[in-house]
Amino acid sequence: MSTECDRSTVTVLDTGPVRRVRGAWSYAHDPVPGAPRWTRRAAVAVILAVLPSSLWRIALCTLHLPIGRGDLGHGAAAGSIGSGVPGLPLEVYVVLLSVVSELVAFTAFGLIAGWGEVFPRWIPLLRRRRVPTLFAVVPAVVGATILTVVCTWTAISFSLGRRVDGSKQTDTPPVSFDDWQGVLGFLAYGPLLLWGPLLGALAVSYWRRRRHTTN
Repeated sequence: MSTECDRSTVTVLDTGPVRRVRGAWSYAHDPVPGAPRWTRRAAVAVILAVLPSSLWRIALCTLHLPIGRGDLGHGAAAGSIGSGVPGLPLEVYVVLLSVVSELVAFTAFGLIAGWGEVFPRWIPLLRRRRVPTLFAVVPAVVGATILTVVCTWTAISFSLGRRVDGSKQTDTPPVSFDDWQGVLGFLAYGPLLLWGPLLGALAVSYWRRRRHTTN
């Protein structure tokens, strides 16, 4: 009797909203046939490379935790620092920036999943049409190039005690090896160096796969 009840429970849980959520998750993440096994790991690595810096920014600037150096490291005192955008508090700006960063990082799955080869049905006019190969490859390659150059240049500048524009940093730069706050900042932003190369590798794999299937 208990076995039948368990089976009934599983059947109920496997229908309706649960099944739709499971299907949407698979559609968004599962590689298409022909995608190398490493590409899924690379797409997940992109998400994980962006996540630490997003969490660090939110913890520091939105929650005002004393985990940073300089003015931002004084916890509640960071609330007096503006976002640079009129009418938008720093706390809200940082959350929006982090969410947008994660959404952009998620597009890496478009280079391995079905929605990167056939437009989803919720897109007007383009629904169920084949995605042109260059429509996905060109933005991915451009993005990978920009990310690689910017992140590498930023890392080199910080290691030399300079800002991105070449000017000298303050006595308490946010990223350093002088104390645990500086090391934490390094651990949060260091993984971003992987974003560009991983995206570039996924773009090359996507182009090779699509070129093979369309010929």
